[in-house]
Amino acid sequence: MTKERIYLFDTTLRDGQQTPGIDFSVEDKIAIAAMLDEFGMDYVEGGYPGANPTDTEFFTKKRTQKAAFVAFGMTKRAGVSASNDPGLNALLTAKSDAICLVAKSWDYHVEVALGCSNEENLESIRASVAAVVASGREAMVDCEHFFDGYKVNPAYAIACAKTALEAGARWVVLCDTNGGTQPPETREIVSAVIASGVPGANLGIHAHNDTGQAVANSLAAVEAGVRQIQGTLNGIGERCGNANLVTLIATLALKEAYAERFETGIDADRLQELTTLAHAFDELLNRSPDPQAPYVGASAFATKAGIHASALLKDPRTYEHVAPESVGNLRKVMVSDQGGKANFINALKRRGINVAKDDPRLDKLIEIVKEREATGYAYEGADASFTLLASRILGTVPDFFHVESFRVMVERRFDANGNLKTVSEAVVKVIVDGEVMMSVAEGHGPVNALDLALRKDLGKFQSEIADLELADYKVRILNGGTGAVTRVLIESTDRTGARWWTVGVSDNIIDASFQALMDSIVYKLLKNRDQVGLIAAE
Repeated sequence: MTKERIYLFDTTLRDGQQTPGIDFSVEDKIAIAAMLDEFGMDYVEGGYPGANPTDTEFFTKKRTQKAAFVAFGMTKRAGVSASNDPGLNALLTAKSDAICLVAKSWDYHVEVALGCSNEENLESIRASVAAVVASGREAMVDCEHFFDGYKVNPAYAIACAKTALEAGARWVVLCDTNGGTQPPETREIVSAVIASGVPGANLGIHAHNDTGQAVANSLAAVEAGVRQIQGTLNGIGERCGNANLVTLIATLALKEAYAERFETGIDADRLQELTTLAHAFDELLNRSPDPQAPYVGASAFATKAGIHASALLKDPRTYEHVAPESVGNLRKVMVSDQGGKANFINALKRRGINVAKDDPRLDKLIEIVKEREATGYAYEGADASFTLLASRILGTVPDFFHVESFRVMVERRFDANGNLKTVSEAVVKVIVDGEVMMSVAEGHGPVNALDLALRKDLGKFQSEIADLELADYKVRILNGGTGAVTRVLIESTDRTGARWWTVGVSDNIIDASFQALMDSIVYKLLKNRDQVGLIAAE
């Protein structure tokens, strides 16, 4: 039987950004877009160009390679032509493959929020979609408050959807904006929309999680006929969040009720990276992954009850609804470490490192990684550090240079004008090919000073790191008190546009930063030689 295609639309960078406490920088958005693109999402919605400086800068160039890059914004205002509407023009000038227009589909909102007539709202939808289509971009319309609007005035809600479709929209997305719709209602209303003449192949679902049922509502909509699902990584979003795409992707792929009928752009190999994706995203947000998250949580396949553990040892299927390896996760109770080995072998293979499962060095690597993660390292969010560690254990890494010592000083003083200033200075002693070089630098804080001093003179390697830049620096305190263990995560980039993450852990924030900085530089030198991953397992 030919499977029907479900299209995955990620709105982490737009709707997800409305999560309290989350504020993406341009660099964050670039990194997350690359993660989503590489994983295989069909659409990556980047934000609202023209609404704020961050999103406007983000849309100065296309940020995805394979996924359709989507700009979001409102339909034109009533009484203004499409060509004269500044908001719509900002969308049309953005570097995107598609444009998603949000339109009112609840007549109450049309009257109160827009202050125009129902027909004027339909005309705004019609003209805006036509302008997007004329620009050569794929058009889609988010019918805001569709389910609440349908319950009050079904004829008008459907008229909004039909107007968008007839004007040329590829997708008409039904939004449960308030998040209160129940799955049986979702199924019934979607079926009614399709019966009215809007094909399911052109319908999408956008569910919020205010009753904890965003995933259930999304699946109910799919069962009723929609073929696009909108959601976010780990379910982030305003209020209680959006539909969790991580959970939906695994459910669609692994549950027979859906897997036998539908397919997505995520194949089995990519599915095994689902846990890594979910955890890496949390690390980028500088927060701890939810241990009880479905499929990808650290406790998703763990048990401590004696009778459960005993059954698991006999046959994991007794207490596991899917194999943890299928989503790249681990079983906490295992007869052997074969499941763990399989995950490591796959993770290494994706980095260009091939190693036999019976290679004793693999056992050593697994042991070291587990020991380090117990002390606070998080390699899901630090791919470059993991690659270097694997390369050192499974093969060799050239000793490019050696840092003999470093010293960092912070002085708080009054300058000649009586202004209070804090000055940070670092001194680093580096040995390259037997030659000792000492560098001194001042910076905006001790870590910046250490970074500048470390990269100030690396002898014959200096020209190779001239384009190395630190794009981001995140600190997480892993336990309480002023003597807490600290994890530092550093994102680096160079002129090729490549990005990599390195990690350091210590009870001294400077030492943790130094570890991450060292890994970043060594990774860059290996990358320059096209040796990342290739020097291991020789």
